[in-house]
Amino acid sequence: QVQLVESGGGLVQAGGSLRLSCAASGRAFSPYAMAWFRQAPGKEREFVAAIAGQMWAGRSTNYADSVKGRFTISRNNAKNTVYLQMNSLKSEDTAVYYCATGQRSFANSVPSEYNYWGQGTQVTVSS
Repeated sequence: QVQLVESGGGLVQAGGSLRLSCAASGRAFSPYAMAWFRQAPGKEREFVAAIAGQMWAGRSTNYADSVKGRFTISRNNAKNTVYLQMNSLKSEDTAVYYCATGQRSFANSVPSEYNYWGQGTQVTVSS
């Protein structure tokens, strides 16, 4: 069974940085795309970033417009871990951040393409 465990969330001032990590287990890691989504109170879950699996050489990435130029997704296949480096954080980035993976290698932005989810990690940005 696939398990995803996020870490690295916390409280940070606006303009600061955080790095989220997501450790995966239960199946091969490198073939599959990994993604980050977030959900703020009273809002729907939204796509943040995704990185492709081995078929795309793990180099293809996809970002929401709201985080382009500020967030960077990366993966370490030797450690079965995906990261989200978040810089220049804004109050509107406050949310629970979820790691997700599915059955595809393409870095999709659609939540329904991902059928394994972590428990989430809270990110709070104070203004």
